[in-house]
Amino acid sequence: MNLGQGKKNIGSIEPFEIPSIPPQRLASLKEKLQNVEYPNELEKNVGWKYGAPRRAVEPLVQAWLNDYNWEKARAEMNKWHHYRAEIQSLRVHFIHERSSNPDAVPLLMLNGWPSSFYEYHKVIDSLRDGANGGQAFHVVIASHAGFGFSEAPKLPGHGGSKSGGIFHELMTSVLGYDEYMVHGSDFGTMVGKWLAVKHPQQCKGFHTATSGCMPPIPTPGFLWSHPLKVANFMASIALGMDTVYGRGSSKIKGRSFVDVENDPELGYCAIQSTRPYTLAYGLTDSPMGLLAWLLEKYHNWSYPENKDDSVVLPDTITTDEFLTQVTLFWLTNSISSSIRFYYETFNDAGVKAVFPLYVNIPSAVSCFPADLSKVPREWLEANFNLQQYNELDMGGHFPALECGAVLVDEVQRFGKFLKTMEYLK
Repeated sequence: MNLGQGKKNIGSIEPFEIPSIPPQRLASLKEKLQNVEYPNELEKNVGWKYGAPRRAVEPLVQAWLNDYNWEKARAEMNKWHHYRAEIQSLRVHFIHERSSNPDAVPLLMLNGWPSSFYEYHKVIDSLRDGANGGQAFHVVIASHAGFGFSEAPKLPGHGGSKSGGIFHELMTSVLGYDEYMVHGSDFGTMVGKWLAVKHPQQCKGFHTATSGCMPPIPTPGFLWSHPLKVANFMASIALGMDTVYGRGSSKIKGRSFVDVENDPELGYCAIQSTRPYTLAYGLTDSPMGLLAWLLEKYHNWSYPENKDDSVVLPDTITTDEFLTQVTLFWLTNSISSSIRFYYETFNDAGVKAVFPLYVNIPSAVSCFPADLSKVPREWLEANFNLQQYNELDMGGHFPALECGAVLVDEVQRFGKFLKTMEYLK
């Protein structure tokens, strides 16, 4: 089946439909939700400091049990063209929405954790159709191995670099695109950078909604190419980030991927990067446990950043949208393989080798105020061929869900730049 340009050796592609929940599985879910046993909590209200409190979790458990309609969500998801293709011995799920616009740009969109392809459900049509006269795209949303309907890896070692290799093969050998643009957030940003560094002849533009990179430390490379930026970084160590770069220019707490001492928000990352098997038992067997584990992230990482304790989800993410994300993990039994991706990536030599490298292809960064991290713009300039940079006034870790129209505009502007400057044909 030729879905792309027809210039490559197309692999085996099968149309795929988001399935109904099997009756036996649905009955098991409802039984578990009807018989939940809530954990012991302190008598004093401590808000969200200890994690997701019962008063936030219980109403969502009841909504999942009594109100949520998977068939409604399934009908929406099946509006788009889903496929699965075998790539590197794994069945990979993806959406491929081709635009009717002859100037459309092939766009690979990659989500992070805890998310799925569904994160982009509000932006697919607008990007494909060139909403508001903006750039149109052939939209490809691919699921990481072990996320949702993509088959889970069977052997150790499948981290970000393996994902990058699979997605490049998807865009080129399977779909037949000679060149493409990539957008990513969270893990999608890491994989997107890998593609930008490893395949610059085909990956022509890199857009990210996650602001993160190496600081301009005094290495020979940085000292040669960005001596002033190195000097500023060294000064910031002594004088503070706000003094050197300006107030609000950065949001950096931890000193590493799992520095929970300086950033308690990284607690999930520490356990998922070191003991994913043990954690997976509770999240796999208990729908309530799965819901609570994800809820904490959707509460803490969405806009506005400092919510009132009574707020569970922001107005921009509905209960049904959140429960669809939870149901996708539960239905596909993929929470275990998704958190294992942290362990594999934390130990991925390919990712570690690419992280400090400069990205030569045109790059764009959209900074959303409630995201987990933010680095000074000049750090980004030292690490990327930065052609577009914007600090938005709303949105967090899930911008496609929280402020889809804003993300569409950011991606369209960068896509138009790539076309106008003829980086993309």
